[in-house]
Amino acid sequence: MNLFIVSGLAIIFGILFGKLMNRFKVPAVAGYIIAGLLLGTSGFNIVTAEVIDKLSFISDFALGIIAFNIGSELNLSVIKQLGKSIFVIAFCEAFGAFLLVGSVTYFITKDISVALILGAVSSATAPAATVMVLKEYNAKGPLTSTLLGVVAIDDAICLMIYAIASSIAKVFINHESLTLYKVLVNPLMEIFLSVLVGGILGIVLALLIKISKRSTELLPFIVGSLLLMVGIATKYHLSPLLSCMSLGIMLTNITANSRRAFESIEDFAPPIVAIFFTLAGARLNLSLIPSIGYLGVAYLVFRMVGKIGGACLGGILSNASNVVKKYIGYGLLSQVGVAVGLAIVVSREFDGSPLGSLVITILLATTIITEIIGPLATKNAIIKAKEANI
Repeated sequence: MNLFIVSGLAIIFGILFGKLMNRFKVPAVAGYIIAGLLLGTSGFNIVTAEVIDKLSFISDFALGIIAFNIGSELNLSVIKQLGKSIFVIAFCEAFGAFLLVGSVTYFITKDISVALILGAVSSATAPAATVMVLKEYNAKGPLTSTLLGVVAIDDAICLMIYAIASSIAKVFINHESLTLYKVLVNPLMEIFLSVLVGGILGIVLALLIKISKRSTELLPFIVGSLLLMVGIATKYHLSPLLSCMSLGIMLTNITANSRRAFESIEDFAPPIVAIFFTLAGARLNLSLIPSIGYLGVAYLVFRMVGKIGGACLGGILSNASNVVKKYIGYGLLSQVGVAVGLAIVVSREFDGSPLGSLVITILLATTIITEIIGPLATKNAIIKAKEANI
């Protein structure tokens, strides 16, 4: 099948299964994942691994749109109000997962390299599923705002943790030298440049929006800017998530009529987001589940404990509201996208080592579970916090 047929099937089946899940009061994103499972290697094998690789640019674009929408929610007034709690919670939940998963992995394997890499990958939270649920239920309130802020900066923290962990792991595996540049300067430069380039393009987009009088001009400017941003980030090894989020933050803070721009992209985004999640589901292989063993189960359980416990601790330390302390961790369980991307990076960086295949196997197997549990947990959290408009 050619890419057009696969894309069409992915969108149509994704939306249909999303509607079916809604009938059972389950978030639509779970339906997209299930549709992908049926179309992919675990089902009818219509969407093969080769096709997914060829369509990977759509997934990159979808993540750019999602990050851009996160940025739209982070105006200066929200950041000033929630700034401290956002950073403390994000730090605690990321390091909570890293320390717990890393410690348990070392206890099971007695391999410091495996412990460091699995711990680092576990710190990642994929914003896509969480943001999708918040948008679907039109959630508003302190929990929603804090959750958006936390998933926004989680990517930066995860990049730092992974850069340091992988550098140390390479010393043990390849007997490489450990340098300050590899461990600290390189990841900090990546984060700084990602934010800087996104901010600059945000200023350019604000000027383009100012001269656009019709929606037929507005949407092409926004889509073009997002495509350009994702392309620049990919080519120069920056973070597309951080860059597009920075673009959105800049736009919402310097443009008076930014809401018109974000509403325009929200109308355009549904088929792109649907194909992103459906392709993510198609990548998952159910046959991997029996192969993950104790290590995979430990990774799954202690990652969730680290995320929920760490987020709760962060809420307590930052004096966040009770509703944030109680429920923030349940919106941080999804891992598809960022974590899978990191697993692919691991397989490249540790080529020839069994570490790469081990990480990918555990990530893909556990993602099947987290992508069903994650949206449900997020939905349950915003309902209990009375922030969902159902």
